[in-house]
Amino acid sequence: MKLHLTGPSNHQLKDTITITGSKSESNRSLLLAALFSDIKIENISNSDDAQVMAKGLRISEGTVDIHHAGTAMRFLTGYFSSQEGKEVILTGSKRMTERPIEILVNALKTLGAEISYVQDEGYPPIKIKGQRIIKDKVSLPANVSSQYISSLLLIAPSLENGLELELVGKITSVPYIKMTLALLEEIGVETSFEGNIIKVSSKAKVAPTTLVVESDWSSASYFYGICALAAPGTEITLSAYKKKSLQGDSVLADIYASFGVETTYGENKITLKKTDKKVLAENEFDLANAPDIAQTIAVTCFGLGVGCHLIGLHTLKIKETDRLEALHTELSKLGATISVTDKTLTILPTAEINADVAIDTYNDHRMAMAFAPLAMKTTLFVNDAEVVSKSYPDFWNDLKQLHFSITEL
Repeated sequence: MKLHLTGPSNHQLKDTITITGSKSESNRSLLLAALFSDIKIENISNSDDAQVMAKGLRISEGTVDIHHAGTAMRFLTGYFSSQEGKEVILTGSKRMTERPIEILVNALKTLGAEISYVQDEGYPPIKIKGQRIIKDKVSLPANVSSQYISSLLLIAPSLENGLELELVGKITSVPYIKMTLALLEEIGVETSFEGNIIKVSSKAKVAPTTLVVESDWSSASYFYGICALAAPGTEITLSAYKKKSLQGDSVLADIYASFGVETTYGENKITLKKTDKKVLAENEFDLANAPDIAQTIAVTCFGLGVGCHLIGLHTLKIKETDRLEALHTELSKLGATISVTDKTLTILPTAEINADVAIDTYNDHRMAMAFAPLAMKTTLFVNDAEVVSKSYPDFWNDLKQLHFSITEL
């Protein structure tokens, strides 16, 4: 599906958008509900990833295909490894078979899991024969994807002796680790995170608990981008959000203040207001703890005609696509002067934006959604626009609610 996008004719917007539950929180909650039958979930994400995760958790044998869902791949690897009597082959899309899993597999094997590679060593698909896991100590490099770490922590309360996890080196993506631990504590599991050691106690049964999933801050980022590129006086209200969020991407509120977007917290909602604050010509942000909003911020800076230097992006190369190279290619097409390394991105201030450029999305939902706000400044095309269903199926309809003109070609 190819779309042609034009921003609203009145660039001072006022509207309210309801966004479904966080994909990150939903997938963690789904795994916990599979381990403990007394857990119920409300406001679950309607994303492809959450649906794939839920479907995978219902399978006991045979092939589990998670398509493009990286979170499901990592979380289900831990889950099936600890489920005695279940035997599956865990696989996914072509891109998924290129995304490394060896660090997590080695950690699980250290604990006593039985996992083998079906094709290439270190990569999916993998064959898992669930085991009763008794060992309770393991270590991981601290700078790996937090999904490896959370995969181990989520199954820890169901293990006979719990888990003590040592993270070796400098820890990244701390908010995602803390999200996992907060959910464990919410269901009554004892945890501690001191220095580089995380401990999770074993728990055979939990009291009846309802986990209410907060709406997705990553999804909110695109409306921050729209608001930043809109006229002063624009107000967009988003629900359901809370000030004390478990999601690392809630740092958006602080970052976008630099771009003149003021965030006001209400009862389970936030209101974004574009002010006339002057934006700095050069901006630097460390996104090691919130890498999923890097694409949105890069596009926002380009749209505002200001420069940026983003660091802490080392995990972006193993996402749905190599996001740094994808940003380099697509922003260059639009006229940006951009350079990337394996962990940084730099854009120089640019006055002109090329019109009617076709943005390629690389099977990556965030590429489609991060570039969409540029329709506030120019007309553009988005190729394979249906990819947004991975995390935010209602995205294009919500943009139409904001009076974007969207034509399917």
